[in-house]
Amino acid sequence: MTTATPLTNNTQLSVNVTTKSQEQSLYQSSGAIVAAIVVGVIIIFTVVLLILKTYNRHMRVRRELEPKASKLPVPPPVGHNSHSLAQQPSVTFIPVDIHMQSR
Repeated sequence: MTTATPLTNNTQLSVNVTTKSQEQSLYQSSGAIVAAIVVGVIIIFTVVLLILKTYNRHMRVRRELEPKASKLPVPPPVGHNSHSLAQQPSVTFIPVDIHMQSR
């Protein structure tokens, strides 16, 4: 008498192998996606830094080449009240300490 081997074992084994290979390929593809995103972020960061560096250099050259405004000294007024007219009132701003405790 010969007994037939059940086909369910072979079918389950092939399903398990197929599932594992699908899971493995999903993990590999998700790892590739994450790596591509990381590389993309690094490339974007590098491009932004290069653009800012170029802009900074351009603005520095523009500042160095633009003519400087020369301040001409104002001659003091002539007369016996010249001392009082030469002094201009000044306003001093004293900031309030934010961390000061109220009593």
